[in-house]
Amino acid sequence: MTKTALVVGASGIAGSAAADLLAEQGWTVHGLARRPVERAGVQPVAADLQDAAATAEALRGIDPDAVFITTWLRQDSEAENIRVNSAMVRNLLDGLPKPTGPRHVALVTGLKHYLGPFEAYGKGTLPQTPFREEQGRLDVENFYYAQEDEVFAAAARDGFTWSVHRPHTVIGLAVGNAMNMGTTLAVYATLCRETGRPFTFPGSAAQWSGLTDMTDANQLAHHLLWAAQTDAAHDQAFNVVNGDVFRWQWMWSRIADWFGIEAAAFDGTVRPLEQQMAGDAGLWREIATRAGLAEPDLASLASPWHTDADLGRPIEVVTDMSKSRRLGFTGYQPTDDAFFALFERLRAGRLIP
Repeated sequence: MTKTALVVGASGIAGSAAADLLAEQGWTVHGLARRPVERAGVQPVAADLQDAAATAEALRGIDPDAVFITTWLRQDSEAENIRVNSAMVRNLLDGLPKPTGPRHVALVTGLKHYLGPFEAYGKGTLPQTPFREEQGRLDVENFYYAQEDEVFAAAARDGFTWSVHRPHTVIGLAVGNAMNMGTTLAVYATLCRETGRPFTFPGSAAQWSGLTDMTDANQLAHHLLWAAQTDAAHDQAFNVVNGDVFRWQWMWSRIADWFGIEAAAFDGTVRPLEQQMAGDAGLWREIATRAGLAEPDLASLASPWHTDADLGRPIEVVTDMSKSRRLGFTGYQPTDDAFFALFERLRAGRLIP
């Protein structure tokens, strides 16, 4: 029988990839977002998860075999992140009809589980790398923990199984996404090529020369589906990355080569993209007009603050995936290929020239 999925955040980087994969696999897919976009094989569900009553009404009659929670809303403080994002998960799970059969709920969080929230990101006493799932929570308030607790409480009440997925920085396509390094770097490289500005690494020496990894959205989607369908993966938390490691001093040149520009030498100075791109909105609009691009609004494509947070970390960040491997997940994605595939999609979609 055809299985039914509810993808929450279906217009985002992770959610859109998950929705597409599930549709390809023959699932009946409901894609929930505040402003759903048309996707082949995905039935749109419009709902604001901050409104409990409206969420319950939007979910009336949907009895999913699996729920994939891939969304969050950034707030001005971690206290507000906790209040808003835990309520969104609670409203979703309270608003769903009670399961009539087995149900699995997958929650996507990230490496801030180990690195701390934005207000204390990469500071204080951190777990040793590579990060492993058994390292547990930091002694600090974190909206990821609050989201998890909502899932755990609802699972105990309603009897569904769960999984938590912690990707590193996700590479994928979604316009208007708040955390979008791949498209941000593509836009930055395009600006450097158009103006002759140096393609300068914006981050720290630790990130430039240390080891790191990333997560392709399609790799994450396959991991979500694997966990939902694998009994041994139920009621477990997992890291999920591509499977390779690299240094940014190598990857920066690879990205520069793809755009036909030269990577500037790194002198150890942190030069945040938020400062480098601060006055580029008008320039991007000119480029978009001249090249006939689909999105002239720079803020809808690039999220420099998020890229700066990742590339400015003072420690190397490497993620262990042994837990998934032991349980049978074998997915692998070279990260440079993931960047290049994204850049091709951006060009094909007229989002970069």
